[in-house]
Amino acid sequence: MKIKNILPLGFLLILISCNKKKIDPAFMGKIERDQISVVTKVPGNVEKILVLEGDRVKKGDTLIVLDIPEVDAKKQQAEGAFKSAEAQYQMAIQGATAGQLKQLENKVGGLKEQFDFAKKSLDRLEKMLQDSLVPQQQFDEVYAKYQGARNQYEAAKTELEEAKTGARIEQQTMALGQQLQASGAISEVGAAEKEKYMIAPQDMAVENINLKIGELALPGYPVIGGYIDSSVHFRFTIAEEKLGNIQPGKEVKIKVLYKDEELIPGKVTAVKALSAYANIATAYPDFDMQQTLFEVFVHPDNPEEVSGLITKATVSLELEK
Repeated sequence: MKIKNILPLGFLLILISCNKKKIDPAFMGKIERDQISVVTKVPGNVEKILVLEGDRVKKGDTLIVLDIPEVDAKKQQAEGAFKSAEAQYQMAIQGATAGQLKQLENKVGGLKEQFDFAKKSLDRLEKMLQDSLVPQQQFDEVYAKYQGARNQYEAAKTELEEAKTGARIEQQTMALGQQLQASGAISEVGAAEKEKYMIAPQDMAVENINLKIGELALPGYPVIGGYIDSSVHFRFTIAEEKLGNIQPGKEVKIKVLYKDEELIPGKVTAVKALSAYANIATAYPDFDMQQTLFEVFVHPDNPEEVSGLITKATVSLELEK
């Protein structure tokens, strides 16, 4: 009874295996995606890790948060320098304060009275000198005092005008340059502050996370590596005897071995000699060492429809008849 049950089952398995199409190992390859790394620009310790290996993230998502204490200190320094430079520039533009202007006005008033008195004294002595009532020496002494009073009065008036109109244009330009320099320092610190947050540059799948919380990330270190979701393509390693008429532009079909679905249409985009034997894409390498191996790249006609395929899974290549 058991033998009768086993025979039909064995016959059925043989029939199924005979009907199943045999895949030529020479035309087997891999699902590939372009790799991408997220690196640090400024040194810092890993404070938070917000993703796991295998996660799919969108462009702009925060992946890792770094602790960069130096940035906060530099930010305070830059903001202090900017406030100081801004005050100097405003003082150069606006001139003296109300109190300073009042002091200068009083100074000008006092010197004007001295100048007027010296001028009156000089006029009187000049008439007396003409009548020979005073010696020339006395007149010269009063004239010298008159010249000194006039010079002090003119200098005070100029000082008052400058205080009202602001500093000279060269001083204003210098103060403005210092303000712009301080503003640039703030922008630089702001850019460094943004680097605390490591952001996904594209839609991607996280493959590996190379640091743990508390570890130091140096500038340029690839903290996270992964694949770009939208870059799905297929890579095959084909010996020259099997290459046939495979060439760029040829229409082909791709079969995903782990999925029982219809074939994926695609186009050969590149055929080039394989640079290293270790880079072969077939799961069953059986090539004559005397033959040249070629990499064949195929891109799907509709990348959106194959975005969910698993990277490095095995596929087979079928040529259009």
